[in-house]
Amino acid sequence: MTSLVSCSKRTIRIGSRKSQLALVQTYWVREELQKSFPDINFEVCAISTQGDKILDVALAKIGDKGLFTKELELGMINHEIDFAVHSLKDLPTNLPEGLVLASITERENPADALVVNTKYNKLQIDTLPIDAIIGTSSLRRLAQLRNKYPHFNFKDVRGNLNTRIAKLDTGEYDALILAVAGLKRLGMRDRIHQVIPNDISLHAVGQGALGIECRADDAELISLLKVIEHPETRDCCLAERALLRTLEGGCQVPIGVSTRIIDDRLTLMGVVASIDGKRLVKDTIIGTIEDAEQLGFLLAESLSQKGGQEILDEILAGSR
Repeated sequence: MTSLVSCSKRTIRIGSRKSQLALVQTYWVREELQKSFPDINFEVCAISTQGDKILDVALAKIGDKGLFTKELELGMINHEIDFAVHSLKDLPTNLPEGLVLASITERENPADALVVNTKYNKLQIDTLPIDAIIGTSSLRRLAQLRNKYPHFNFKDVRGNLNTRIAKLDTGEYDALILAVAGLKRLGMRDRIHQVIPNDISLHAVGQGALGIECRADDAELISLLKVIEHPETRDCCLAERALLRTLEGGCQVPIGVSTRIIDDRLTLMGVVASIDGKRLVKDTIIGTIEDAEQLGFLLAESLSQKGGQEILDEILAGSR
């Protein structure tokens, strides 16, 4: 086992995707760790993932749960990097053998945002034209929005955030649905036209939080990474991930959540929706933060029994 004293004599290598947002997030983690461990050299290693390379195919059609994580995980297993920083929503709930989710950072607003072409600056999602072209690459967003707004024209959109917004501004789309967190972290807060409320669309599991993954046998590194963990975010996200794991849904399955903690009581809301938006199964559970993962499991069981599993089975059958 390595001591923190000897840790300080070596470089700790941080794996990151090459996208602008991923690097911004990773350098934030590096800076936070550097504050607590000024004698350690933290080096960022940017790695291209499959999801970064395939930009001309809808995510739902690729269907790979590890689309943005596999290459980073291989780097850890091969000792090329020591830990990786992920957008937690991209990290599968079942990790490869030998790796562990060591730390979850404080969550930015996990909601989705409406970003509009400037000609619709005075409109909200409820008042957009009935034939508005809405861009999203998420089946979760697509399913829930189709439930509320079946009259919109939904169109897939890929690429990094700047690319997507450029397509919006040139008129290829009338509006986009993007994560509030990503827009804020890239300094695009002014493009958040409307924060989408929960009664329209629940957010993705882990959205807004960063998950730090490392080798399970590096106890001292795990201890180091705990310094930047945010307990409330961790409890909320563990509940959400337990729900997703139980339902066996990947990032491209229409499952949404909303979680909050008040006075050590955790409230978890979940939804499973059909891709056409015509069926929506919702439920809520409340319990103690000590039982966070168990609450996720129980809510998943409830959603499954109420018709959620039937919806997911149909989606899985249709993707084969």
